[in-house]
Amino acid sequence: MPADFTSLRNYFEHPVVDAVMAAAPHYPMLSEDLLPDVACVALNRLPTRYIRHQVDWAFYLTEKERAENEKLLNDAVGYAFEFVQARVAMRARR
Repeated sequence: MPADFTSLRNYFEHPVVDAVMAAAPHYPMLSEDLLPDVACVALNRLPTRYIRHQVDWAFYLTEKERAENEKLLNDAVGYAFEFVQARVAMRARR
């Protein structure tokens, strides 16, 4: 019986997408087609944490670790929006 690896994923994928979608109205100059780019930049700034189920990782975190991860997430998404926005502005100047 072959092992099923389809449930493996990065813990931060869903929280990053949620945070990008929540912050998007604050960046009206970025079109919807750039939001996946924002998510990619944010994910690349975060540590990789592979899980099978959302509760696998979150269940074992302390409150301090949860707060630290939330700050990492918010900082990464904020940086990503600013980074992509700056690239769009530089392209527009050409």
